[in-house]
Amino acid sequence: MGTSGASSGTTSKPPSAIYETLLTFGGAYSNHIRATSAAGHHFGFRTIGVIRGEPHEPLNPVLAYAVEHGMTLTYWDRTTYRRNHEADVVQRLHDEFGEFYLLPEGGSNALALRGCAEIPEEITEHFTTICCPVGTGGTLAGIAAGLQVGQEAIGFSALKGGGFLNEEVRELQEQAYGRERGRRRIELDYHFGGYAKQKPELTAFIDDFADKHGLRLDRIYGAKMMYGVFDLVERGRFAKDSVIVAVITGIAGDV
Repeated sequence: MGTSGASSGTTSKPPSAIYETLLTFGGAYSNHIRATSAAGHHFGFRTIGVIRGEPHEPLNPVLAYAVEHGMTLTYWDRTTYRRNHEADVVQRLHDEFGEFYLLPEGGSNALALRGCAEIPEEITEHFTTICCPVGTGGTLAGIAAGLQVGQEAIGFSALKGGGFLNEEVRELQEQAYGRERGRRRIELDYHFGGYAKQKPELTAFIDDFADKHGLRLDRIYGAKMMYGVFDLVERGRFAKDSVIVAVITGIAGDV
């Protein structure tokens, strides 16, 4: 697995070195954990997932998928997990697993932003507003950086108390580009109780959306965003000539 330009945590290898193992972090329902395991399986490199919280059997569909695709899982209590960026904590991982390339939670680093900044360019239809779910802020930060004048990005926080994400997005953009880029904002009122939480109205929305459009949204991220988009439209929060694009960042599976 090749890398270039991103920090790999506490390691003797330079950032441009070749690694055979990728280690990253996520919650028990993390789309990022699932995607990382799939990438490792497809491209033939080892993956390690550090999961927030205690292990539970049987594994939920996300973690079961990760294990089936070769990912090694290890679990950290929430206090230790919050310190996952600190050198002594990262060194403990190196002591246990050896050399690895460290990818931050959610995959949110400077390289990821440059990849996500390509998303607006890939949309061939004219649009004024692009929406995406927000977990760690990387996708929104990247998309906003790739916008044209007159376009806006709106993120929908999947986390309760997600106001801190505005600062996370700003810091990510400054790391990647040296400054903030693109019009953006984060809606904070569509978390339905917090990460991986849901309420009957969200379940009903998911079922109705699937019946009408043939697409079952995941309840962790995509459904909350789409519920928010529909609600903002009904409340007249968009101009009448708005053209809205919604970015689905995960699949429903059985979660």
